[in-house]
Amino acid sequence: MGDALGSQFFVPAHYPSLKRRELPPAPWRWTDDTEMACSVLAVLAEHGRIDQDALARSFAERHDADRGYGPAVNRMLRLVREGGDWRELAAALFKGQGSWGNGAAMRIAPLGAWYADDPEQATHQAEISAYTTHQHREAVAGAMAVAAAAALAAGPAGTLTPESLLDGVVALVPRSAVQQGLRRARDMLDYSDATTVAAVLGCGRRTSAHDTVPFALWAAARHLDSFEAAFWTTAQAGGDVDTTSAIAGGVVAAAEGGAPPADWLQHTEPLPDWLPKAVR
Repeated sequence: MGDALGSQFFVPAHYPSLKRRELPPAPWRWTDDTEMACSVLAVLAEHGRIDQDALARSFAERHDADRGYGPAVNRMLRLVREGGDWRELAAALFKGQGSWGNGAAMRIAPLGAWYADDPEQATHQAEISAYTTHQHREAVAGAMAVAAAAALAAGPAGTLTPESLLDGVVALVPRSAVQQGLRRARDMLDYSDATTVAAVLGCGRRTSAHDTVPFALWAAARHLDSFEAAFWTTAQAGGDVDTTSAIAGGVVAAAEGGAPPADWLQHTEPLPDWLPKAVR
């Protein structure tokens, strides 16, 4: 829902509605964020863990270019469908550095909820999942951070404070620009103006993991008991709204009391038919 609703505010005609916190017309169509998240869930349901070959194959076979994928991933997934090796293709992106985009992070919150009783395993499985498309250290760290946040939010410890959530994530993420951004986010939890926080942390305008994940987790941490508040806080900062909202929404929805409004669900495009019914 965060992805689908957030994507509506890329339409210029809906900008005034965003400022007024008014919902756009339905239906809300989801993007590549959700399509890839569904592949993650499908692989978990089938294998009980992340199988990289199965995940890369699912990404490629389910790939719908009209869902808003970036050009590099579009090309890579097409080549995988044609028989290419995802390991070589992902490693070769951006002159051999690998992508540091936010794509591995945008799809991973459901995996964190899957491992609600084991945040360390959530970060490990998120790391494995990231490498299928994003092999830069920052992209991997971003995925690990989101998975850790969702696992902690959904965990048996119950309600977390904003500080304890971000402290827990920082402890589970390797040293990186993402981790540094999370530390800054932790220091800004007493800020109420999302625009100011986004100006410091970034909100996905550069579509990099370290420009996206810290702000999205800041918004989630401040609103773990309200999906609606988390969404509007995230979306009104602008930037890569569907991705930041997918991340923040995925973490909050995993927390006790963070379920999205029922009437919003009715406006959201249903999940794809190929997703196993047990995890819809």
